[in-house]
Amino acid sequence: MDIYRVKCGNGNCYVLEEKGSAVLVDTGTIEYRKAIEEKIKRFPIKLIVLTHGHFDHCQNADYFSKLFGAPVAMNKKDVGLLKNQMKEKLSAKTIPGKIVLLFSLLSLKKVKMNITPSVFLEDGDLLKAYGVDAEVIALPGHTQGSIGIDCKEDCVIVGDALMNMFYPTVSMLYGNEKMMRQSAEKIKEMGDKTIYFGHGKPVKTYLINLK
Repeated sequence: MDIYRVKCGNGNCYVLEEKGSAVLVDTGTIEYRKAIEEKIKRFPIKLIVLTHGHFDHCQNADYFSKLFGAPVAMNKKDVGLLKNQMKEKLSAKTIPGKIVLLFSLLSLKKVKMNITPSVFLEDGDLLKAYGVDAEVIALPGHTQGSIGIDCKEDCVIVGDALMNMFYPTVSMLYGNEKMMRQSAEKIKEMGDKTIYFGHGKPVKTYLINLK
């Protein structure tokens, strides 16, 4: 399997490609739509996976779903966020986290989206039906329905369960701190993998500060 990181502002989308099939993980925001499209249009995308319901990860989901004829998949617990970005309260403890939270809330209040997922993913679900040997992992805490993708090749896509905006660490924004930290430990227990973040460049697990 090949993993392609597509940078879009301070966020990332990813394409997982294997033997003529591909899965798009997250879709970025409208302002980067054309730039993302240019980078992913060559891939045979069969499924679009949203790691969670925040707009910076899913604002282009409907557009790319129609472009590729691929269904949108996510965890059911985050579907409500697609209609109301303020449905789940977010908190932060660190100074960088509080700064990010302030700007995030200003954006979340304004966003309107029209996304209808048709595939609902749970912990342990496999993506083989879409041509990719990868497994869904539940990573709640940032949002209730946050998920990641275990790529089975010493790497894992974690969405915002972990972040690398300023330095690699646990999610600076969370709906449930206890669950967020449990998810971080779950990722750590997967062993020495390359972590692909929703925000920031990939790093090895041992470089992440989980405190």
